Amino acid sequence: MRVTRRRKNTPSSKCCCWFFPSQIVLFMSLSFLVGCVVCSTLLLYWKIMNDSSDGHHIQPSLNVYNTGGKIPFGPLSASSEQEKSNPPENYSSGSSSSTRKSNKGGGFLQGLRILVAIASFDFSQFPLLEEVLDSYQDVCVAGAEIDVYIHTVVPYTVGLIDMLNARLSCETMTVKIAVQSPGVRLNLVDCHRELFYEKIDSYDLFIYSEDDIKVSPTTIKAYLQETERVQDLVGRQPAEDYNIGIVRYEYNYPPDIIIDDKTRHATEHVSRVYWEHLWKPLFPKSIDVAPQAELQKNYVFMQNHHQGMFLATQQLLKAWKERKGCNFDKVRQRPGRKDNPSQPSEGTQRVWMSSQMLHGKSHCNVQQLIPMRNFGQLTVWHLPNKNYRRVGKKGRIGGGSVENEFGNKGDKFAGPDPSLPTEMELHLEMRRLYPVEANGQYTGIQMIDQVDRQRGIGRSLVGMSQHDYLYLLDERMDAYHEYVQRGGLLVDKDFQNWQWTLGTGRRL
Repeated sequence: MRVTRRRKNTPSSKCCCWFFPSQIVLFMSLSFLVGCVVCSTLLLYWKIMNDSSDGHHIQPSLNVYNTGGKIPFGPLSASSEQEKSNPPENYSSGSSSSTRKSNKGGGFLQGLRILVAIASFDFSQFPLLEEVLDSYQDVCVAGAEIDVYIHTVVPYTVGLIDMLNARLSCETMTVKIAVQSPGVRLNLVDCHRELFYEKIDSYDLFIYSEDDIKVSPTTIKAYLQETERVQDLVGRQPAEDYNIGIVRYEYNYPPDIIIDDKTRHATEHVSRVYWEHLWKPLFPKSIDVAPQAELQKNYVFMQNHHQGMFLATQQLLKAWKERKGCNFDKVRQRPGRKDNPSQPSEGTQRVWMSSQMLHGKSHCNVQQLIPMRNFGQLTVWHLPNKNYRRVGKKGRIGGGSVENEFGNKGDKFAGPDPSLPTEMELHLEMRRLYPVEANGQYTGIQMIDQVDRQRGIGRSLVGMSQHDYLYLLDERMDAYHEYVQRGGLLVDKDFQNWQWTLGTGRRL
């Protein structure tokens, strides 16, 4: 008898045809989804890191109240990227700001693009200009990308440029010395206006100042904070009627005492003083609350709105260009007296370009605002620290009958002990004994010749004839270009010709 066994259902006979294929489909589906998530995460991470390395951020904003103190700024548009890579020919020389490394310091000004223009006629205030440049390097260290133009009539020596290069080393800061003809005279203060509007789309913030005003990272942060706050209070377009202002201060050291070891106690009561705002009672004769109801609780303005400088965002500069009766982009001469046009009726050209054109009621009529809660953050040190001494003197602020005594340019002064080593002496000795090696392409301070050779220079302004001035200009420009071609290395003649003054006690 033949026995037939029934085959048992086995995985190979059943599950192979139904259950096991479903597991494969489920596994492959999950693997696909996980792969999509991982790839998307990696791509997003790469995108964020790439944007961050370029110093650009996703959301353009000035709001710093909810960002931990940092101020995010937006990326350049395609057109502004092109402009920054190809600056106007008359301002280009050597490396441009577009080729520098991004600032990765992570400071509270991270990604902010700043253009600074400083009017510095000659070397008569050079020690103060040094401090000003140091303060802008602090702004760079705080995270900003900053380009500084120094408008002057004096070509710098290679030795001086090399010394400044050793000091100003922040990777996202460039300095350009734009040499103008001495014939521009007091109109040197006009040069910033054309520069600002030529580069309007390449920067977030614009700062113009004289060469003796120290601007700190705190000053810039406070300006941006309050600019944003005003927009929140009145609206974006109405905010174009206002600008956050500046108040200059000095220290009231006793004017008749030389501070030394025996008289240092005389500084015990020294304080910051606002010498341009001395009318009493202070409220309302020197300072008053903002006239607009929505701003009165938070802001004040100075009755004398002269600042010697101004800050402006890209948005505000564009708005003031189109503002009726303003035309802020157009350089104009300061108003003159009707009976004597050669005499200013509203301040000198420098007062006009820094303050009066913007804030004067008959001109742009932009309301100056200074916050009450952090007033001190919008005050800046006027480095000469001399103007407070003339208050109350005849012909000066708060003038009386006492004559204001002036020094004579021919006066001889008892100088310091000659054994004191100067910074230049130490710098040159170090370079001579331990010369640096060329490190590729020169990326230091740039000097640009913008002198109009057909224009008279005014001998009394520089103490030399036009022929001698142009010879000196060409000599120093040639030495600079050779220095650049060497990659920023000094040679024997640079050690010998470092002196930037004329050597007669008179500065060029």
